[in-house]
Amino acid sequence: MCRSAVPPARLLGSCEATAGVRGQRVDWITEGVRAVSDLPFPLVGLVAGVMAFAESGLGVGSVVPGETAVLLLGVAATTPVRFAAMLLIVALGVTTGDHVGYGLGRRYADRMRDTRVVRRLGVRHWDRATAALHRHGAAAVFVTRLIPIVRTLTPVAAGAAHVPYGRFLPASLTGSLLWSAVYVGLGAFAGASASHLEEVLGRFSWLLLAALVPFAAAVTLLRRRLRASAGHGDDESR
Repeated sequence: MCRSAVPPARLLGSCEATAGVRGQRVDWITEGVRAVSDLPFPLVGLVAGVMAFAESGLGVGSVVPGETAVLLLGVAATTPVRFAAMLLIVALGVTTGDHVGYGLGRRYADRMRDTRVVRRLGVRHWDRATAALHRHGAAAVFVTRLIPIVRTLTPVAAGAAHVPYGRFLPASLTGSLLWSAVYVGLGAFAGASASHLEEVLGRFSWLLLAALVPFAAAVTLLRRRLRASAGHGDDESR
């Protein structure tokens, strides 16, 4: 309830204006969710899989914000069947990117460290990936899954280190499912919550939205800092 010493007419106008702004925000959110949800699900799944591959693929993930795209497209996972399908499609895209990196690592071995792609991503991140392999073995592919840049280089380093494929495959599959569950799950949860904002403008819904926005901003900021530090490290190495 709005309480103030101002005249009732002005108070009523202020309350109506505030409600109008909130209504516009809700409309914008729900219309965006509906726009994605109304797209043909096979198309949404295909785009999500391609973006997941781009995020995991060597060199591409530093240009294409795959995790952001998967997070946004995850709002289309409105039913258990769609969620399961999106989860598997995205995981398949991630592990396919892993396999591309693993194959390149097997082919070029130790020469990968001196390639232009690795230098652009940051040689120190390559060294972190190889250190994780020495510490955890093939499990490093799973352990580093949520670490930006390093997760892209670890499958390549595994190939360069000639990690047996029988050990690489389960680590890649489980890590891909983990990554998919995090980003598809967040997207689906955000979409489901946004769809209820039209009916219930409760504090929980707004707190949920307020929590997701800083999370996305923090991920973006972390990626930028890691890229900046990687470029600084490369300059010093030169």
